[in-house]
Amino acid sequence: MGLTKQYLRYVQDAVFGLVASQKSNVVFMELKGMRGRHCAVGVCEDVIIWDVRTGEKYMTLKGDKHEVTKIARSPDRRHMAVGYNDGMVRIFDISSGEATINFSGHKSTVTALQYDVKGLHLVSGAKDTDVIVWDIVSESGLYRLKGHKGMITQARFLSKNNVLVTSSKDTFVKFWDLDTQHCFHTLVGHRTEVHDFVITRDGHRIVTGSGDSELRVWDINYITEQAGQQDDDEPQNKRRRLQVPDNDASDGEEESEDSDDLTILRCSKVGSIMRQGRDRVVSMTTDESDQVLLCHGNDALVEVYKLPSEQELSKRQSKRQKKLNKKSKADGEEGEVKTAELTLEDEIQKVTCIKMTSKVASVDVVLEESSQAKMVAVLNNNSLQTCSCNIEVKKCTAENVKNLTILGHRTDVRTVSFSSDNTAILSASGETAKIWNRSTLQCIRTMPCSYALCSTFAPGDRHIIIGTKNGKLLIFDIASGSLLESIDAHSKEVWSLSMTPDKRGIVSGSADQQVKFWNFELVSDTDNSSTSKRLTLEHSRTLRMDEDILAVQCSPDNRLIAVSLLDNTVKVFFTDTLKFFLSLYGHKLPVLCMDISTDSTLLVTGSADRNTKIWGLDFGDCHKSIFAHDDSIMCIKFIPRTHLFFTGGKDGTIKQWDADNFESIVTLKGHHAEIWCMTTSPSGNFLVTGSHDKSLRLWEKTREPLVLEDEREMEREKEYEESVGQTGEPVVPGETNTEVAMAGRKTVETVKGAERLMEALELYKEETEKLQQHLAECKRAGKQLPMPPLHPMLMAFSVDTPLKYMLEVLKKIRSSELEESLLVLPFNYVIDLIQVMDMFLERGWHVELTCRVLFFLLRVHHGQVTSSPVLMPIIDRLRSSTQTKVNQIRDRIGFNMSGLQFLQQHVDKSGEVMLFKDATLKHKNRKKKQKVTLAIKT
Repeated sequence: MGLTKQYLRYVQDAVFGLVASQKSNVVFMELKGMRGRHCAVGVCEDVIIWDVRTGEKYMTLKGDKHEVTKIARSPDRRHMAVGYNDGMVRIFDISSGEATINFSGHKSTVTALQYDVKGLHLVSGAKDTDVIVWDIVSESGLYRLKGHKGMITQARFLSKNNVLVTSSKDTFVKFWDLDTQHCFHTLVGHRTEVHDFVITRDGHRIVTGSGDSELRVWDINYITEQAGQQDDDEPQNKRRRLQVPDNDASDGEEESEDSDDLTILRCSKVGSIMRQGRDRVVSMTTDESDQVLLCHGNDALVEVYKLPSEQELSKRQSKRQKKLNKKSKADGEEGEVKTAELTLEDEIQKVTCIKMTSKVASVDVVLEESSQAKMVAVLNNNSLQTCSCNIEVKKCTAENVKNLTILGHRTDVRTVSFSSDNTAILSASGETAKIWNRSTLQCIRTMPCSYALCSTFAPGDRHIIIGTKNGKLLIFDIASGSLLESIDAHSKEVWSLSMTPDKRGIVSGSADQQVKFWNFELVSDTDNSSTSKRLTLEHSRTLRMDEDILAVQCSPDNRLIAVSLLDNTVKVFFTDTLKFFLSLYGHKLPVLCMDISTDSTLLVTGSADRNTKIWGLDFGDCHKSIFAHDDSIMCIKFIPRTHLFFTGGKDGTIKQWDADNFESIVTLKGHHAEIWCMTTSPSGNFLVTGSHDKSLRLWEKTREPLVLEDEREMEREKEYEESVGQTGEPVVPGETNTEVAMAGRKTVETVKGAERLMEALELYKEETEKLQQHLAECKRAGKQLPMPPLHPMLMAFSVDTPLKYMLEVLKKIRSSELEESLLVLPFNYVIDLIQVMDMFLERGWHVELTCRVLFFLLRVHHGQVTSSPVLMPIIDRLRSSTQTKVNQIRDRIGFNMSGLQFLQQHVDKSGEVMLFKDATLKHKNRKKKQKVTLAIKT
């Protein structure tokens, strides 16, 4: 084999410039016993927990490569569930920051995620219209609920009767009985998509928000409660009678779909609350005590509602009754006394409407004190805003308003540049320019500017020059962060800036069809000091073109200048005389970016036709045209002192190419949207990219060699993995219910788990035969012969028998992927596995796991198992052994629980005794002090 060219791999080092992604929701986290101080929000593929008081990162929970779309906090405050746009759900341990459980069940973006009251179950909904209930303890999926025809928008557990409520864009709200896994009631009263809902009053009320300006309110009446407390409810209903408008009452009759199967609860419409916003509801949320309700739409308004308690409502009603009695006495009406009635506005009171600084994407609230509600909002301009309000005061204003904005741009970053010493990064967007420290990724300067399109560091790295959309060149001083000068350079957009190789000036290209040459000059700074001087630009030459200019680039040998025009061509001129040299044509759409290699021999161009072309600057010949991206190529850059270059496109990928042999080296995936800009460091060790997802990513060159054949093989494996995930749902024999299906889905991991299980069964049979042969030889010889050497796999798993090896292989399959792995096993392996499970039960090894595998195999292969003569005696033996072993475990757990409860009571009693001793001791000390003070006074 001949020598191959060796490349070094670039890997992602960090993601910065992001505060919060608007695709994810925000939740308050209670850490270290502090409420309202920390909040968790999705940032591309990671979750960042911010300290909103100091504005600093508290923790980062690292994801894989897919974007975070939903976050849910656990009731135990130690875990967090995160949903991603590939359908994966991960459970993170907040103390360690590691993902402890992975759930793979959805085929598309997770849009709803919620824990139950105890934190033992998790429900997830997605764009694939499925709802899946997961068991956190056993780390597996319980079942998949089907019934909605549109994207799931919200899913919440009712605290009573084991009921799940889900809403969807199909305009329906469904109630599911989780004991029987079927939908027993559907609310059909919404005219448009249901975007969110909240459950209040301990599961007795539901408030839904849809595509109009109404919040619809429904009462939930449990049948079991009504049967047991019918007599008590009647006077309560008389006391708490609501005034419902006529149109809402008639609506409720036709909107509540009643059926004969309502054995759990009934749902009746109470009325509607009109919002101030006229567009659709985006999200709704309540605090943990259900005293505050927040609601917002697509605008910047957050509406705050107060939900009074039963005591407050009864007080209000009694006051209103007294007023009615006084009024009737004053009017002389001694006859019938009117009863005071509460309206829906009394039960859901509008407090205030808070306007945020930008459109709101998500909001969460926590009640810090008795009446102080603190809220945090994710805005659509990459920022977080926190404020608080007093819910007891109507039309109150927001207090303690804080914005977390310094660590990111409000709009997309359109240009990035590296300083000459590789230590500072410049990024500029539609409103600010920021300087970042490369090693710490901290923002060290923020300078307001107009819409930036191109930028560069001036020689010495003390100044930056920015070309803007309105044709100006802005010169900033980095040390002070001030604007030194604004030069009216062009009449239209300045699309490109290029530093001259001698570092004495810059070249600017604009849509006004002019290329202008500028020289650096020092002029006296009359504003600040009479002696000091500042940097400025002096116009020296102008090159006029026939078309708009999109990009300019000077060759490093200062001989040529290349200009990209709107007519799809690139014109090359001599720098000294500005005479025409070459015209490079071949692109079907305009060239948006280009770069020249360090040795000035190659020019690479990237176009909106998705092709990149490699040109020779000696004769203007096209060496190669490569179809590089699936969308327009927005940026292209050579690695200094090499013929390797990077391209970035609107398809969100970065690709590295070799301009000598025209090969694709590697594809860097990380961004979740279009890539707008890119730059390489002067040393070639770093690459920085800016994207429409508001993130800046730093890529670093490692010492790891990259082999092209291995890279192509990895790409093929990824394509296979994606194709495996896109297959349809498995058909389970005997499953005829269209509403319920298995929770998991077929992935590469489940296929690998099944393969490992089959290999383990083959090895188990081989090693068992060897042991039987050894025992037979020992019997014939009449003495103990030396044991045959252990198989390497058994040694790798640190076991000494094939049966223990089988147990280890089974334990290593993830609990959430176990059913799917067992489902693809051929039946001949199923027979062997059931026999192995029988041996596990005899020895009492991992009874819970063994029973789970055994019962699933029996349920799926029931027909074949019952007709197999080999398995019938084993099944007959398992029928009694499973019950015996499970009862033993149950007795052991019950005994341990009783012992722990006894210890808990003992600890509580000893604590009470110690508390009583401390109280009596304090009382004695106080009496002694009083006696001493009396003695001193007398």
